[in-house]
Amino acid sequence: MYEIPTKDLFLWIKDIKNSRQDIDEFYLLLDLLGGISKSDLFFLKISSNQNVCLKVNLHFLKRKWIEHTKLSKPIQYICESSYWRNFKFELSNDVLIPRVETEQIVEIASDLKDFEDKNIIFADLGTGSGSIAISLAVENMNWKGIATDIDKNALKIAQKNHKKISPKSNIKFYCGNWWEPLLHYAGKINLAISNPPYIPKNVYESLSSSVIDFEPKKALYGGEDGLTHIKQIISDA
Repeated sequence: MYEIPTKDLFLWIKDIKNSRQDIDEFYLLLDLLGGISKSDLFFLKISSNQNVCLKVNLHFLKRKWIEHTKLSKPIQYICESSYWRNFKFELSNDVLIPRVETEQIVEIASDLKDFEDKNIIFADLGTGSGSIAISLAVENMNWKGIATDIDKNALKIAQKNHKKISPKSNIKFYCGNWWEPLLHYAGKINLAISNPPYIPKNVYESLSSSVIDFEPKKALYGGEDGLTHIKQIISDA
């Protein structure tokens, strides 16, 4: 741990606000890398603590913030982690940053009344960081998951996240394209879930540099009309 003067941290926060930089992104950097949350900062303001403890030194934090502002590199990739739902996921450039919108997939699947309190086998195709599969398996303890990804590095990240987050080993991971590694599960899967690449060519080419320069194209680009992978998943189901 690194102890720094509290006033130095708040002076830096003030400078960022005055320069109209994204303060929410800065708070995320402080949380993920420095180990100090927004609520911790609030209590620091009203306390008389002269020093604050951070996981990294202030110089290192400032260097990472410059990397974010100069390159438009997402904070989540700089910190190699991201909060999603109630969990903290490890990330790399091999996987997408999990979006808030994707939480709807978990909520829709968990709300299926026919599957409540039953021993369900679900498949998560193109699992990436494993966020969907792990959330479903943790929040529905009777369920068993099968997660696939074509990228071996992405699968390693998902397996790490599962080991760290889930109290049970209730997900099996397979490397391969969509349904290909799951042929021996034919007829045994109750629920299939996927958040495949769906961005059409014209939209992909106009994405911001923070996305197009850092997030994996294979997890975003859905072909000319955005439906290439969706059609394949449906037709092979």
